[in-house]
Amino acid sequence: MTRILPLALAAAAALIVPAAATAELPVGAKAPGFATQGALAGKAFGFNLTAALRKGPVVLYFYPKSFTQGCTLEAHAFAEAMDDFQKAGATVIGLSADDLETQKKFSTEHCRDKFPVAIATPAIIQAYQVQLKKPDGALLPMTSRTSYVIGRDGRIKLTYTNMDYKDHVKQSLTAVRALKARPKG
Repeated sequence: MTRILPLALAAAAALIVPAAATAELPVGAKAPGFATQGALAGKAFGFNLTAALRKGPVVLYFYPKSFTQGCTLEAHAFAEAMDDFQKAGATVIGLSADDLETQKKFSTEHCRDKFPVAIATPAIIQAYQVQLKKPDGALLPMTSRTSYVIGRDGRIKLTYTNMDYKDHVKQSLTAVRALKARPKG
């Protein structure tokens, strides 16, 4: 009986796994500007997209909830790839609807102090069209797993939505490297 219960719970959970929002911003669209609070290495700071874009392209990756299995694995993958993103001149920031105290803890424990995470406010979630939805269309208080690469010109160069975390780093890094390979002017 104790063995059957976890299997039954897992099967039931699979039926209510939310579907990602499907109306994310298209490639070429102007990225909505925003400012929010975040954490890096457990310390709070302010993040401003416009200021970050002055330094180079920005990878915004939205994740549903800190300390869940997929989000933890995705944070580990981004942390492992930070040297590659930095060589390509990109800033990476993870965004979720979690509060600042959760972000501080997650930035240290799972982002391994290598990149910041920040609060995706309701306005940011709406602007980037990343509200997570159940299959019946009901909205959840979290974001879909969506990665955006934004060029220095403020335009979206990559939009990638997939609740499986595995290809977000690869897709984002490929897009950032393509930006660096393009001649300027």
